[in-house]
Amino acid sequence: MQIYADRLPAAARQFATDLIVVAWVYLWVRTALWLHEQVGRLAGPGRTLQDAGAGLADNLADVGGRVGRVPLVGDELTSPFTQAADAARSVAQAGREQQDLVADLAVALAVTVLVFPVGLVLFGWLPLRVRWIRRASAAVALRDLSAGQDLLALRALAGRPLRAITAIDPDVAARWREGDPQVTAALAALELRSLGLRAPR
Repeated sequence: MQIYADRLPAAARQFATDLIVVAWVYLWVRTALWLHEQVGRLAGPGRTLQDAGAGLADNLADVGGRVGRVPLVGDELTSPFTQAADAARSVAQAGREQQDLVADLAVALAVTVLVFPVGLVLFGWLPLRVRWIRRASAAVALRDLSAGQDLLALRALAGRPLRAITAIDPDVAARWREGDPQVTAALAALELRSLGLRAPR
């Protein structure tokens, strides 16, 4: 598999582009994590509310249990403490719900921030990179074969600019059909150069 071109300028451009893409993804991932952390801090009041409500409910329930042991009037005295403990538990539940809401919001915002930049990489840069790797790998496999040079020459005739093709020979197509080895090698080299690869040995 040919990951990079073997001609220095093209290889340097590819390597620099790959580094930029990696840095781009890293930057946006770090941004999303930072945003997640900042939004997550909004859950602090919810945690405080939950802890306070739960602690108050436990204390009220404990006091109610003790008051309930008072002879004759214990059951009547317990009722207000039980109701207050239930209200405190509702406060604690509200704190938990606020934390859950903040956690969901933090994840949603982080994902939203990542969608566009990562989408550019996955659907823009990556398909082009994979396409070049497949084309270059196939060209390298054909490069040192005589039949392969014919295929590369044909690809050059079909896909390279007319000015570049006719610069090899004004009657390049006829000479290629005649099997001229010099024209075939020159066309193959032209196709390989377009991919940043060395000419056949």
